[in-house]
Amino acid sequence: MKPFISLQNVEPLIYDSPFRAPLNWEMNEGEVWSIIGRNGSGKSFFAKVLAGEYNLRQGKITYSFDRDNFGDEKSENVSPPKAVKIITFNSVFSVTDFKGSYYQQRFNSTENELSPLVSDLFPENVQLELKPVFDILNIEKIWSRRLMQLSSGELRKLLIAKALKDQPRLLVLDHPFSGLDETSRRQLDEFFYALKGNGLQLIFIVPSRTEIPMCTTNVLQLKNGQIAFSGNISSFSDNSQSLTKEPLTIDWQIFPASITDSNEEVVNMNDIEISYGNRIINSHINWHIRKGEKWALLGPNGSGKSTLLSYIFADHPQAYSKDLRLFGRKRGTGESIWDIKKRIGFTSSEMHLYYRQNVSCLKVIASGFFDTIGLFRQCSEEQMNVADYLMNLLQIGHLKERSFLNISSGEQRLVLFARALVKNPELLILDEPFHGLDDENKNRCLQMVTSYCSQKDKTLIFVTHQKEEIPTNIEHYLMLN
Repeated sequence: MKPFISLQNVEPLIYDSPFRAPLNWEMNEGEVWSIIGRNGSGKSFFAKVLAGEYNLRQGKITYSFDRDNFGDEKSENVSPPKAVKIITFNSVFSVTDFKGSYYQQRFNSTENELSPLVSDLFPENVQLELKPVFDILNIEKIWSRRLMQLSSGELRKLLIAKALKDQPRLLVLDHPFSGLDETSRRQLDEFFYALKGNGLQLIFIVPSRTEIPMCTTNVLQLKNGQIAFSGNISSFSDNSQSLTKEPLTIDWQIFPASITDSNEEVVNMNDIEISYGNRIINSHINWHIRKGEKWALLGPNGSGKSTLLSYIFADHPQAYSKDLRLFGRKRGTGESIWDIKKRIGFTSSEMHLYYRQNVSCLKVIASGFFDTIGLFRQCSEEQMNVADYLMNLLQIGHLKERSFLNISSGEQRLVLFARALVKNPELLILDEPFHGLDDENKNRCLQMVTSYCSQKDKTLIFVTHQKEEIPTNIEHYLMLN
């Protein structure tokens, strides 16, 4: 078989590099690889090495499709091969100017008008050329929508279509199924199989074996900063992610006392409509949540789940015009958004996308006490101790002083998960909290959710596309069509 990419004793110049040994690896033409490993094992860094995004301290990277092979003395003058495209969670920032945007902006009709339409990204000649891709990914369904209004799952499919527009030789997809509903996952899995060959090589970055696409032929496993396995998928046995069997014990007494009152009503929605401008996404939603109830909110991509949650978390200005009561009080009767937020712990894919503050992970978690994106107030010693305690429970204590922007996306998920729990809120809203987590971390977070729910009068809203992720103490379901 003809080599496609070859790494020979490669040692990239990366600050605080996750790699403890030189990298030696080869990918042949026609092969489809999945890179697997725990959160923080260096999977995304490895992909960037393949794309030539780092200079090399030593070694050589050889590309059969590009003359700009580099290594050793030539490395400082080489730009990344144009034929390599990487799609990551944050790739949306390369599509348009999202960096100046903020999370709530997608719900504000007067401000998201500045966001481009999906159709603006594809010239007419490209539209015809990519029609089979658009059909499979349902791009035409969001054709007239603004980028700012897309769900995380819809953005993921759009990024894939846009990457194919540039006709790359190598497409690297980081967590390809994140944010996608069951139907979209199946369609995309079949789509990857159809893409296989035709001069396009595929590499997937996944946190666990259950996330490996079916077209994969070979597996590269990273462990403890080194390549632990490299070979055919039929020979791969992943015994590194055996789940922790010991139950996780959490001392909730050390957390600040959460707000409580005698009102039994947490959420009361009557005949709620979800819309963007003149476009109605969903309507006639009636949802009544009482104190202590545990709910799962389900539905396909684009059904309005995140928007519905934004009404509850006081992020959506349309909430004032709805027949909506929160904690026994009708919206718009004098309460501030901070009065609502202080009773709620919240995390979501959208919040992850817009949390671009270059602060330490410990401060990101502590910002949950004040419901801010970034920490702008002085925390008490008790509050910082709680944030520190959560990091140790999640086994990410080594990230305390690391910048949030310089850790892996999976580690960022863990930090934002801890941020949602840090004030032990009256209502906990978790919107796809386990995206990108390896099996060990997913199990640990699930135990923490279960422990939270065991407390008296705690209310939970849990959103997921994966039924196996739903906590066992969920007793109520709302399905959006």
